Amino acid sequence: MGSSRRILGTLGLLSCLTLSVNVPAAGAAAPPGARSPMVKEAPRVPFTQRYQAVQHGGLVRASNSSIGCLEEESTQAESCAEVDKGAAGTNGDYEMFYDEVDKDPDTYNSTRAELKVPAGAKVSYARLYWGGNLRVGEQKPPEDNGRVLVAEPGGAYKEVLADTAIGHRSDGVADAYQASADVTPLVRKGGAGMWTVAQLNIAMGHSPAGAWGGWTLVVAYQHPQEPVRRVSLWDGFEGLAAGAGEAAGETVELTGLDAAPGAQGRAGVVAYDGDRGTLGDSLTVTADSGRRINLSDGENPFNDVMNSTITEFGHHSFARQPGHMNNLGYDADVFDLSPALSGGARSLTFGFTGENQGHFLGVLFVQTDARR
Repeated sequence: MGSSRRILGTLGLLSCLTLSVNVPAAGAAAPPGARSPMVKEAPRVPFTQRYQAVQHGGLVRASNSSIGCLEEESTQAESCAEVDKGAAGTNGDYEMFYDEVDKDPDTYNSTRAELKVPAGAKVSYARLYWGGNLRVGEQKPPEDNGRVLVAEPGGAYKEVLADTAIGHRSDGVADAYQASADVTPLVRKGGAGMWTVAQLNIAMGHSPAGAWGGWTLVVAYQHPQEPVRRVSLWDGFEGLAAGAGEAAGETVELTGLDAAPGAQGRAGVVAYDGDRGTLGDSLTVTADSGRRINLSDGENPFNDVMNSTITEFGHHSFARQPGHMNNLGYDADVFDLSPALSGGARSLTFGFTGENQGHFLGVLFVQTDARR
């Protein structure tokens, strides 16, 4: 997002969400040539629970951005080479072009990321999320928002179609969306390894708003040798207003956790159009005991937590192709939740605030130890 971007309008508070069992039926990848389903679109999709389970096992994810820096448009901008290595830079300062790793002439963007499903595990649920900006140096048609191509490790592309409401908001300078689909059968078959996602509907070029987009695959699994854990997945599409401040931020409440003192946990977030070096965004979690902490780490400062990184506990824990350190508007981070659970917790409240120029929130997934 460039510095001239207009402030996002406040889309309202998320209502507190009470944790309940809601396991959707597993869908299948669409056959080649299938048309995109007539799923609804809305400028705001309130966060709701997508999946929840208590089982021996946990959550893993694979993720990558789909567009990168081509050349500098601002004389003050760091070089693309330095930005790829992690230097500060915002997408509005660069000409952006699609990443393409599959060498397939029939795709115009494709990226890969490693999914680390443990050996011997059974996939219980998998969901793919994708999204980005449709309006930059070009305007992409929103009719293509609900379709991507996915290839399992060593496999051929299969068309995957959105199966739920697509968040799609145009504010005059950006045209942002997020779509998703249940891909449980596909991931059960494909398993661990490098997954490829291609043909994300995102625009390239340069504008003050900047180009951005990417994908995240979230997978819940069962494994008899792992601790009993509660795994939870929420999604929606919410604009966090620029400079909203804590009082106008977004909140999501998880109840019924029954986490014992000293329990371990992790929380993952997918967000769009967060800029490295643009301050004001934060992520906090408050336990029912009143203990409140900032979720942050060495790669995600407490006041710039949505800073275009794809990390786990501050580390780059899985392979990506390409593996840019600054993803210029795409975040998919996993944070250590254990400090919030030190005294135990029956509920947790997550609080999100927007950076000085706003960003979009798309996914929240949480794993906590459960009492045996």
